Amino acid sequence: MMERRNAGNWSVRDDRVLAQAARDAGLWSDTTLADALRDAAKSEPERVLLIDGETRVTANLLLHDAQALAGAMQARMEKGSVVSFMLPNWHEAAVIYLAATLAGMVANPILPSLRAHDLRFILPDAGTRMIFVPQEFRGFECAEMVRGVVAEMEQRADVVVVRGNAGPSLSYPALCSSQDGLATVALDPDDVRMLMYTSGTTGRPKGVLHTHNTINALIAQIGEHWLVEPGDSFLVSSPVSHIGGSIYAFEAPLLLGTSAILMERWEPAEALEHMRNHRITHMAGATPFLQHLLDAAKAACTDLPDLKVFICGGASVPPLLIREASDHFANARVTRVYGSTEVPVTTVGSLTSKGMDEAADTDGKPGIAEVILGEASEIRARGPQMLAGYLHPEDEESAFDEQGFYRTGDQGELTASGHLVVTGRIKDLIIRNGENIAPKEVEDLLLGHPDITEIAIVGIPDQRTGEKACAVIVPRDGATPDVASLGAYMAGFGVARFKYPELVDLRGNLPKNDAGKVLKHILREELSS
Repeated sequence: MMERRNAGNWSVRDDRVLAQAARDAGLWSDTTLADALRDAAKSEPERVLLIDGETRVTANLLLHDAQALAGAMQARMEKGSVVSFMLPNWHEAAVIYLAATLAGMVANPILPSLRAHDLRFILPDAGTRMIFVPQEFRGFECAEMVRGVVAEMEQRADVVVVRGNAGPSLSYPALCSSQDGLATVALDPDDVRMLMYTSGTTGRPKGVLHTHNTINALIAQIGEHWLVEPGDSFLVSSPVSHIGGSIYAFEAPLLLGTSAILMERWEPAEALEHMRNHRITHMAGATPFLQHLLDAAKAACTDLPDLKVFICGGASVPPLLIREASDHFANARVTRVYGSTEVPVTTVGSLTSKGMDEAADTDGKPGIAEVILGEASEIRARGPQMLAGYLHPEDEESAFDEQGFYRTGDQGELTASGHLVVTGRIKDLIIRNGENIAPKEVEDLLLGHPDITEIAIVGIPDQRTGEKACAVIVPRDGATPDVASLGAYMAGFGVARFKYPELVDLRGNLPKNDAGKVLKHILREELSS
């Protein structure tokens, strides 16, 4: 029977049997990332953990900056407070993440591509007390937007501006140079240390809670199965506000002895330059990242001999792409994997030897997670790296089965060798460039458009981005809504651009069943043919 326990300021799920098994296997421990940071600064003070352009962050420098910022956090907030950061892949994000850890706070990474519409829900829902943002990023005034959202909150958060003119907000450099000393905090490895929002099919994001130990287990699994050795390096092109980017940038350098080379923006030619200059051994990313890197490597006539592993997941991965990349990259093992924010790295791929058929034809073999198939062949998973719960316990009612397995909403098959093959999604989710789009959220907004009577947002395959969102519309008489008009309408709500539909298909009606439900699978088949 599932029980509950307090983990910091939240009530989380408490599976005693699972927890004991994780401890017996050495996947859960009594130490935290704060201990790992202090140990690294003491034993290897000059080891470079992060490279961000010309900036090289050593273990000693990271500890120094994180301690200073943690002291400033403690002076303004109580232990367990939520610290949000909405930053690109900048080294400051790692300082904030470690500072929150040292201070006993909860880190809440937020995608920098999100806009006011999303933040109006996330910040109050999380109870954010402090949020770090750029003054501007890619021509957008981030700090001004966030100040506007915070002004509407019942309990206002401190806004801290990183890289730029702080204006009426707090300045990141000033905060880091404050003289507030860091008070020693007793950290419980089973307390919540990260809150990350994930898109669902209901249109309302869910806050996923991870503890020190759930993430420790995740990193231990990666170290065991992904051929990681001290001195290896990860190219981090996925956002550090995603579970993948965050663990490669914030956790692995301290727990696995690796280094992280941060890319602010994905550019294949620049990525290839990083791969060569820094002798990158590991990379993980969605399908477009692998395709673009392969194309760039072929054009430059290089097989990237230092690359040992490429992990590909987050969207549909063509088997042919895995085979082509494995054939081209001389020493690399290229594989598909499967996971989610709730159960990160559910499968670890197929890396026991190079060029395995399972690496291309399946989504990998489970590592420390246990995977079963439920009704309608739904993939269900549980393990030491799974979420401790959702921010709102009521969100868990349909998310777990009676045995404590997380119900992914995806359909799959298990091969005779125990490899998982994802065959489709029960959840109505679109994954574009590794970013989740909840169709209902977009549909609910666009139903207010004056030219639209009915609308269905469906995802169709796209070679460049994995999927793209198509708006299938029954227009009002004489109206001809197009991509530009939909984008302009959504912009008025402050919606992130990646959620805008990229295609419009005008129809006289939408296919429906007897209960009036739109049959999206028919639309997908028609639009994909």
